[in-house]
Amino acid sequence: MKQCFGYIRVSTQKQGEGVSLEAQKDAITAFASQNGLTITNWFEEKETAAKRGRPVFNQMLKHLKNGNANGLVMHKIDRSARNLRDWALISELPKYGVKPYFAADGLDFETRGGRLSANLQAVIAEDYIFNLREETIKGMTGRLKQGLYPFRAPIGYLDAGRGKPKVPDPAKALLIRTAFELYASRQYSLRSLQSEMTRRGLRNHENQPLTLRGIETILNNTFYTGLITIKRTGETFAGVHEPLISTRLFRRVQDIKSGRCGPKTTRHNHLFRGLFRCGHCQGPMTPELQKGHCYYRCQKPDCPTATIREDRLDEAIRYRLQKLMLTGDAATKLEASWCSTDADAQSQRDLASLDLRIADEEKRLERLTDLLLEGTIDNDIYRTRQRAGRIRLQDLKEERAAAPSLGDIARHRRDFLELMKTLCLLYEIVDAPEKREIIENAFSNRAIAGKYVELEPYNWLKRRKNPPCVPFGDPERHKDTDLPGVPAGCERLERLLSLQRRQVVRPGGFSAVK
Repeated sequence: MKQCFGYIRVSTQKQGEGVSLEAQKDAITAFASQNGLTITNWFEEKETAAKRGRPVFNQMLKHLKNGNANGLVMHKIDRSARNLRDWALISELPKYGVKPYFAADGLDFETRGGRLSANLQAVIAEDYIFNLREETIKGMTGRLKQGLYPFRAPIGYLDAGRGKPKVPDPAKALLIRTAFELYASRQYSLRSLQSEMTRRGLRNHENQPLTLRGIETILNNTFYTGLITIKRTGETFAGVHEPLISTRLFRRVQDIKSGRCGPKTTRHNHLFRGLFRCGHCQGPMTPELQKGHCYYRCQKPDCPTATIREDRLDEAIRYRLQKLMLTGDAATKLEASWCSTDADAQSQRDLASLDLRIADEEKRLERLTDLLLEGTIDNDIYRTRQRAGRIRLQDLKEERAAAPSLGDIARHRRDFLELMKTLCLLYEIVDAPEKREIIENAFSNRAIAGKYVELEPYNWLKRRKNPPCVPFGDPERHKDTDLPGVPAGCERLERLLSLQRRQVVRPGGFSAVK
């Protein structure tokens, strides 16, 4: 009897769990017994035939070309190949003394009509896959334009059913939000964040601890902000699912990941590492531990800037913060001036400004599409700018939706006055990471020239006497804006107010709540 190989295939692992493989095997076995063939070895594959490079298929061809069998029996032509390159490899087997058989089709490769019929069916099989792919992409694109994600829900969400938006996972959604917040605090690297989230119980879809790549994938995924970005094409769509984090938090995480404002970790983790530069040469002031004291020095040998001890820097910061604090009388006058202004009119002006910025961003996105159609920009540039524009637009819409009421404005003003009356006290009682947070958000220019410490406050501190601008920031963009499109000072002020709210005010000062 003629010795042959048997090849059976399904497109996915899920199909492999059904009866398809067994049905193919039974049909091939029956065909072999009727035609005097012996199946000496079975090759089973669970992978689509539309793509090239199937490992089991290639291994089988190698054995056949080495003369390990005289024939190859398959169920149908579409089980063997759905692309013409693989089909060409099968068509060449007779040159090596190997005859292909098809159990369901009964085609004879030794006749002209049989070869022609087989080639036509192979072309039809490839065309079927090509058309199926086009229709699938069309359907997925339609879903994406509706704001629906047609793939498996990312970690932190659950699938609610076909044609429905993903819903937050009650067990993991809070952990995903925590992961972003912890990384945004700049106290965690990717590796330490991975360990921390594993300790807190965050797991992947297979209920296994997240890998370092998994953590990075989560931090890069715009899905958690309400936007859907398709990695293969780079296109971004507005989703209808509930976001887990704000766009502002996502952008801050991206800035930290790109190294624009990331933490600088040293062996001794000094308090002011990376915060000060030399006032003469603009080089970094590097901390060094000498005789039990930490000194900051410029590394350029010919620079006139001398070393300065960490406790001297700490005194200078406290002195400058005390100067920025408001006295009781100054706070009373500022509050009275706020009361004399029309807060409702100012709020309406702020909303109108946000509406104009949203409209401008939408027009910019439309113009971007026109530039692509005109051929002025290519697809890569278009997708990169589209993603950035979508994120900016989402950020503005979030800011518009969170626009404060008159009660919110009054509460925000009270928080601001309390912050400005106790700014130095707050600095004294918080931990080292929070001290750094106060310094970074209060002072824009931090330099050491000789023995002189230069601390230039941000505009939101300089403009505190301007009532409309203090609580919510100037709607214009300035050079000290923390993130593009965010009102000057607003983001930095909110961080310090958030830090302040984590403390309990008692007579005589604060006490920390951890």
